[in-house]
Amino acid sequence: MSKPTDMSEIEWRSRCDLAALYRLIACYRMTDLIDTHITLSVPGPQRHFLINRYGVAFEKMRASDLILIDLQGNNVDSRHAEGRVNAAGFVIHSAIHEARPDLHCIVHTHTAAGMAVAAQRDGLLPLTQHALKFYGNLAYHTYEGIALSLQERERLVADLGSHNAMILRNHGLLAAGNSVAAAFHEIYFLERACQAQIQALSAGVALSIPDEAVCLHTAAQFRRDGIDGIIDLAWEAALSLIDEQRAEWCQ
Repeated sequence: MSKPTDMSEIEWRSRCDLAALYRLIACYRMTDLIDTHITLSVPGPQRHFLINRYGVAFEKMRASDLILIDLQGNNVDSRHAEGRVNAAGFVIHSAIHEARPDLHCIVHTHTAAGMAVAAQRDGLLPLTQHALKFYGNLAYHTYEGIALSLQERERLVADLGSHNAMILRNHGLLAAGNSVAAAFHEIYFLERACQAQIQALSAGVALSIPDEAVCLHTAAQFRRDGIDGIIDLAWEAALSLIDEQRAEWCQ
């Protein structure tokens, strides 16, 4: 499907990129029926962002299935005037999009490993190289129930601070970035770190934890010059796994 004539090129490209990310999250088995969400801001003064039409399976997400909403949760998408949006998704994502305009893409998941680590008092442990990416760079938000209250937004934003990733205690994971590629990279590494932690703890043997100097050094290495190019390469490699679906997600 080509770009609708009444839609800007940047919005259409944003829709295609976000639909592809939804499908990749499904490809990597990070879905939870219809109850998680990914958003992407559309460049422009209105500060609108795209979110999934509630009820569409991530595996089948298309550009035309995404709904454009504003920071107040109003549906501003003429194509989906009656489209339903996950209320908790709006609460969580609108708060971050408003407070952190540098984070264009936000991913929230409820994976088994992510929820398991979110339920552990000590959170993510510095057990693996993947986990050390987040050493000193991971926020935590205390569980308050299903995120339906607008009052929770201030606390979410305060807890996130300047970080790009957060564990929602007793709930799941949240990761964000300045692009779909960066957000995918964050959630992929955070998810894999959680998976490794659960498996390591299940072995019931003593664990090896690097000393703090090594942890800090490794975290800094993940922020070195040139890392953005690696993130983009990883994104393109991941997209190749679903390349045969490209004609579908850009519909």
